Amino acid sequence: MKRQRNYEVDWRFISLRVLNKNVDYDSHFPPEYEAGHTAGLRMLRVAAALREQQGREAMGGLYDAFGAAVFDRPPADDEATERQRLGSVRFIAEILDGLGLDTELAGEADNLDWDAVIEAETEEALGLCGKDVGTPIIAYDPPDGAAFFGPVISRIPSPDEAVELWDAVVKLARFEGFAELKRSLRERPQLRAYGVNPGDVGVTEDWHGGSRRQKK
Repeated sequence: MKRQRNYEVDWRFISLRVLNKNVDYDSHFPPEYEAGHTAGLRMLRVAAALREQQGREAMGGLYDAFGAAVFDRPPADDEATERQRLGSVRFIAEILDGLGLDTELAGEADNLDWDAVIEAETEEALGLCGKDVGTPIIAYDPPDGAAFFGPVISRIPSPDEAVELWDAVVKLARFEGFAELKRSLRERPQLRAYGVNPGDVGVTEDWHGGSRRQKK
C-alpha cells in the first residue's frame, strides 16, 4: 500500500503478550501461544532499540524480515522448540545481520526497559480501537482519521487484489457509524510455517475472540 497508494507510513508497537498480560495462558490458550507471544515481545524490544537508534524509517525492513523468518519457513519437526528459538538472541542476530544491521542490538531482547515504551504504545492502539481487538491495528489520516483492527485475511493477495481489498476496507472505515464486519470461521493462514504453501488453501477452523482461545 505504501507504494501503490503513495502513503507515508509511521510505526507504533502493539504486543499480544502485553494485551494478554492478565490472562492465564494455561487455561485460555493452546499451549504454543505463550511462547509465541513472548517471542514477539522480545522482537519488539529489539525493534524499539533500532527505532531509537535509526528512526522509524528502519522499521519497514525489520518488520518484513521478522515476518519472513517466522512465517516463510517449512514447519519444524518440533514447533515448541522452534518457538523458543524464534525469540532467542541468536535468531534475532541472524535477522539483523541479514539486513546489514548491528547484531549487538539482538541483546536488547532481554532489556525489560523497552517494555514501558511497548506497553504505552499498545495502550495508545487500544485507545483508538477499544480493548477487544488484536493485531494489526491500522490508523490512517491521523490524528482524526479512522483506526481499525485488521484486515485479517488467510490468503496472500496479488498486488492488484491487495489494492482492491485495501480500498474496500478504507471505504468501510470512513463511514463513521461502521464498527465491525466479522466471522469466526477462518482458513489456516497461507504461510509455509503453518504447512500451507502458496496456491494451497488451509483447513477451516472456528476461532474465538480473534484467536484459537480455549477455556477449560
